[in-house]
Amino acid sequence: MQPFKKLILKNGLRVILVPEPQSLATTVMVAVEAGSKYETKEVNGISHFLEHMCFKGTTKRPRHIDIANELDGLGAEYNAFTSQESTSYYAKVRNESFERALDIVADLYLHPVFDAREIEKERGVIIGEINMYEDLPQRKVAELFMGLVYGDQPAGWSIAGPKEVIRRVGREDFLKYRGAHYLAPATAVVAAGGFSAGGGSAFGGDEKKVTSLIEKHFGGLSTGAKGQKLKVVETQEKPRELVRFKEVDQTHLVMGFRAFDIFDERRYPLQLLTDILGGGMGSRLFQVVREELGAAYYVHASADLYSDHGLVVMDAGVHHEKLPEVITASLKEFARFKDEAVSPTDLQRAKDHVTGNLFLSLETSDALAAFYAGEEIMRMPLQDPRTLAAKLQAVTAEDIRAVARVLFTNDRLNLALIGPFKDRSFLDIVKV
Repeated sequence: MQPFKKLILKNGLRVILVPEPQSLATTVMVAVEAGSKYETKEVNGISHFLEHMCFKGTTKRPRHIDIANELDGLGAEYNAFTSQESTSYYAKVRNESFERALDIVADLYLHPVFDAREIEKERGVIIGEINMYEDLPQRKVAELFMGLVYGDQPAGWSIAGPKEVIRRVGREDFLKYRGAHYLAPATAVVAAGGFSAGGGSAFGGDEKKVTSLIEKHFGGLSTGAKGQKLKVVETQEKPRELVRFKEVDQTHLVMGFRAFDIFDERRYPLQLLTDILGGGMGSRLFQVVREELGAAYYVHASADLYSDHGLVVMDAGVHHEKLPEVITASLKEFARFKDEAVSPTDLQRAKDHVTGNLFLSLETSDALAAFYAGEEIMRMPLQDPRTLAAKLQAVTAEDIRAVARVLFTNDRLNLALIGPFKDRSFLDIVKV
């Protein structure tokens, strides 16, 4: 794995080059600090809708089919995605097509036309996507959980937005929102893989050429005042629940605790804790919920950390009649981390599992681009994956226990579920 290089252009745009000379592919990714947490209630969902519209036509490529045909003609893999705190656009191509991929992705990002007819058509697509999520309880329950924990503030809103907003927003809304957020200092461009510009390796004499190409496209991006997001307000005194009735074949649940933000150094022991708890087939939750109780097919645990808040959660799809047993058994496993130290064997196994997965997950150019873009757009100090692995290896059993004792308390605990339950509460067993 080669070292990365970060540059900042005169307009404040951040450029990250991640050369992998042995790679047959290059990914160009552009990420921006614009997601649902930057929205107001009146335009909730516009970040995601705007992402769609960037593929519907640009000044240089006025039709969607022009964009699709050109990328398909390169054999590219391409897409975009929106989260609470960022939006990213990317194309993955063979190395020789780096310049063309950069031109296309830059065009999508910089020059969307927001044709009124295309906006009207895309409304139906977005509403169809929202409807699809409503029919996927495993996905929908995670959205309900965020609403339960954070309530009526951006952190608790849907990324896709409500249908009534999607039906209402227009071209002027897109232009206003984009003008407030798609700015050079809020943007990061990442090139990762075996890219070249005019032949040769990027760091073997072509680094300046690659940088100049990026500057050619993005050097004119505006440096205006950036719209900011509201700080998350945390308020909770006792366990909360949200039970959504739906006739489904299994109950889908998300249960967990408020945590801390992504800048907290305790994220390393938390990452190992969640791996031990529900990070694979050898994890405690998998063994208890699936192997011992036979109550679920899927069960996981994870840490979900943001710029000013965070969560540690487990999710599962369980047999209806075994739901109380699963809730009780799962919370017992959370509490174990407070009451007893993780054994040296379990701790080392988790370290090796997490660091092994980290390196395996970064084998491809698109994964590398997403890794560095994600870190940079969150304003994290960029670190080589080997540095992250070293920090994970340095975690002690007492570090994990200390985190558990702070986080796993009743005034941080929440449960959301979708299942065939009417007028039913589980709060009598939702406690640690």
